[in-house]
Amino acid sequence: MTPPKRYHPALVIIHWLTAFLMIFNLLAGTFVLKWLPNDAAKIPSLEIHMLSGLIILGLTLIRIVVRLTTPHPVPATAGNKILDMIGVITHSLLFLGALGLGISGLGLAVKAGLFQSVFAGSGSLPADFYVYPMRYGHGFTANALLGIVALHIGAAFYHLL
Repeated sequence: MTPPKRYHPALVIIHWLTAFLMIFNLLAGTFVLKWLPNDAAKIPSLEIHMLSGLIILGLTLIRIVVRLTTPHPVPATAGNKILDMIGVITHSLLFLGALGLGISGLGLAVKAGLFQSVFAGSGSLPADFYVYPMRYGHGFTANALLGIVALHIGAAFYHLL
């Protein structure tokens, strides 16, 4: 059986939905939420961030299943073994980063009682999220993923040229 010319349409749709939500959440978390005081005014923004994060996590899990169960085209090549290897590593890190960010976000939300504070309207936000060790992992993964996403976008432009 010859490999298809394109990825399964579900993978393409999930890729672009995830990409949009991931970039939105990374930028919002890094440049907005991180700097807002932890008071009631932050809750609507945090709610959007958390919902988007849960959607990203769900889409990533679905994407992994679809990718493992559908045929896919021959990988693109840059004509250089080192660049091709970097491409494979980058794609793996994108999946791991999305999963790691989602899992660390869930862990932080559970430890900080955010589901009650944000979605049920009972309770308040913690004075400092950094009292939870999971916050450090969430922040580190977000920063690393920002760099990996930038590398991925650069590689996409490279392949277009």
